[in-house]
Amino acid sequence: MGDWMASVVGGFAPGTVALVGAGPGDSGLISVRGAVRLMQADVVLYDKLVGEELLALPSEGAELVFVGKRRGEHTWRQEAINAALVEHAQAGKRVVRLKGGDPFVFGRGAEECEHLSAAGVRYEVVPGVTAAFGAPTTAGIPLTHRGVSRSFTLVTGHAEPGDVEGLNFDALAGMETLVFYMGLKNLAANCAGLIAGGMRPATPAAVIHWGTTSRQRTVVGTLADIADRVEAAKVEPPAMVLVGEVVRLRERIEWFERRPLFGLTIVVTRMREQAAALSGALRAAGAEVLEAPTIALAEPVEPAGLDHAVACLREYDWVVVTSVNGVDALFGRLRALGGDARWLGGVEVAAVGSATSARLSEYGVRADLVPGEATGEALGVAMVERDVAGRRVLLLRGDLAGQELPGALRAGGARCDEVTAYRTVCPAALPEGFLTALDAGRVDWIALTSPSAWVNLLHLLGEERRDQVRQVRLASIGPVTSKAIIASGMAVSAEGVPHDVSGLVAAIIEQRRQEE
Repeated sequence: MGDWMASVVGGFAPGTVALVGAGPGDSGLISVRGAVRLMQADVVLYDKLVGEELLALPSEGAELVFVGKRRGEHTWRQEAINAALVEHAQAGKRVVRLKGGDPFVFGRGAEECEHLSAAGVRYEVVPGVTAAFGAPTTAGIPLTHRGVSRSFTLVTGHAEPGDVEGLNFDALAGMETLVFYMGLKNLAANCAGLIAGGMRPATPAAVIHWGTTSRQRTVVGTLADIADRVEAAKVEPPAMVLVGEVVRLRERIEWFERRPLFGLTIVVTRMREQAAALSGALRAAGAEVLEAPTIALAEPVEPAGLDHAVACLREYDWVVVTSVNGVDALFGRLRALGGDARWLGGVEVAAVGSATSARLSEYGVRADLVPGEATGEALGVAMVERDVAGRRVLLLRGDLAGQELPGALRAGGARCDEVTAYRTVCPAALPEGFLTALDAGRVDWIALTSPSAWVNLLHLLGEERRDQVRQVRLASIGPVTSKAIIASGMAVSAEGVPHDVSGLVAAIIEQRRQEE
């Protein structure tokens, strides 16, 4: 957590409950304070409509408790949630109650505050972007617009059959813009009530399903036909209902659903620590991203070999790193041995690709050689062209790396020392969210950035799910990864050019463009 965050957010004392609004679905819409409170939490009690990425923010030792409603599972009553908040706080825990949207907008947050106050428990409320603000924005429908609507009204559309008389439709029919939360179940009855109250049947209306996420669907009609349109489109909860002239503006200013990867679910197999760039680029292009790491790193079996090589860096003419992981391993050992980038003074440094070169730059080292193609073979050719005959070369790599690069260097006359900087191991299991989506046929692409990521994925899925993967498009970061995929009998639908994150994302976008 940065100093700026700490200064603007403040402390989170033990024995305190923070009611945090998670926003309308897109995890990126949580507030800074809300994100920091999750990082500080000892216990998190969370609802169903909360972005999965937010659950990765608490520390590894934090307790995550689902208190929402899922079909076929035990449902927590509000009284039990209230009691759990008090119990954890009185035990001296930092407690986050993570709620979809905003805690005080149809979120029962005030009820929880009343209970905490009566129990003498300290609490704070962190506002969130409520669905009535987030979903219309990503659907291209402003709640207010000069000359069209100067006000809006938020209404709960959820009621038991026969209870809709509780809404004052005569009053609501005179409002400029209406937003119904949980309005799908009683959509037809509410529309009929508004028409009976005096609102024109031709008044524009829209229903937004899973607003702010890549699963968003927007159905537009009028009060007279929106219920039929929604039924025909088979829209299910969660959904917002909007009524008013502002709906017409969607034709001119809708933006969210036009993004190139909108509506696609793409799985990223990188380690979580290294997935941010790829996941972020895919989300920016409109995709729903599921992170399913198929690689984990471990120290070499004999770390003394790496320590000896690092201690003797000045004796080499070249140091070659073939991945971001290799760079991190190098500088991790440098620091452990009391050194820094100055130990590389007078040594030329080669990196396989732009990502590896960029990571070197983060440590204050500029690569002397980066081949045009991000492969070990291309780096070997480039180094031989530099005349490495008789030169001492330290090659830092993973335990599963191939022999193309060291073979090329030795053929060029180099004295090459291969040192394992890290081991690539297979995680114990894949995330349940990914497996559920795969079983439901909801995964469109799997993005792969190394051969080992692919091999481990197949191992973790097992034979029973291999046929399901055949129904999914595979995107490869480059020819080495593509070769591994093809060798297993599957096809590569897109390959990155250049062989980095930007090239991988561009290849997926281009493939979708060609298919449209």
